[in-house]
Amino acid sequence: MDEPQDRPLWQRIGWMFAIWLASITVLGLVASAIRFWLKA
Repeated sequence: MDEPQDRPLWQRIGWMFAIWLASITVLGLVASAIRFWLKA
């Protein structure tokens, strides 16, 4: 397994951005589902 220092900075930032984007997307989907459920 690679140590975190072995990876380039852009790759580490890219992974952080991907995880952040996925969490924001999931949070938005959950919020939309709750809003839809409360309106129904």
